[in-house]
Amino acid sequence: MENILEIRNVSKKFVSKKKEILAVDNITFNVKYNEFLSIVGPSGCGKSTLLRMIAGLEKPTSGEILMENRRIEGPGAERGLVFQQYTLLPWRTVLDNVAFGLEIRGIPKKERYEIAKRFIKMIGLEGFEEAYPYELSGGMQQRGAIARTLANDPKIVLMDEPFGALDTQTRTILQHELLKIWEKEKKTVIFVTHSVDEAIYLSDRVIVMTARPGKIKDIIPIDLERPRKRDTLEFIEYKRKITNILKDEVLKSYNMYNYSKNV
Repeated sequence: MENILEIRNVSKKFVSKKKEILAVDNITFNVKYNEFLSIVGPSGCGKSTLLRMIAGLEKPTSGEILMENRRIEGPGAERGLVFQQYTLLPWRTVLDNVAFGLEIRGIPKKERYEIAKRFIKMIGLEGFEEAYPYELSGGMQQRGAIARTLANDPKIVLMDEPFGALDTQTRTILQHELLKIWEKEKKTVIFVTHSVDEAIYLSDRVIVMTARPGKIKDIIPIDLERPRKRDTLEFIEYKRKITNILKDEVLKSYNMYNYSKNV
């Protein structure tokens, strides 16, 4: 299958007056069309930084990122980003939030509302079109943010721990809903998470990163039929394998954090 995205020898260094921090170091991997790829790693390993570089919000210090053989130089409508924080505009209704990107692009009101309503229904928010964000639960707000991203019809959906702040039950429901949308819309998804369980349940492949500076430690193809069941021996074995790969890196990250606190 052809690649939609190529990350080639990408490193990112942050420089301040006091010190330099190498966030990610010499990252190389490809992403296929319509692939669901998850990235896991210890806190501070550069997962979100990598996602922001793919989104065009940060520029690599070295290396390059290409989408469909074109170098990414900044943000673009072909890449949509869903954050962990709830990012709906508080003064807009659900309908106007989901239609916001279409409005910016100059899509006529009737057409953009039709598109927005389709994705509101798809994400399970039908009946809440006129509600404001403060009237919604966290899970419902995140549904709205996902619908807003999908309404813009990006080729790649980038998701930075979108379910991390949700309770377990809501998180499980949204994982299931996200997979249904992915299968229907045929999008490429790059999903950052701290949860090994979530990564296995959702993904075609899982990238495991090292402690900072983040490098690729392993890439694990998930060869399980969908829909997946978490209680099968095969699922549990994948979880054991990835957890063991991560274990040393989480410890390194923990020791690094404690050292920096005491210096």
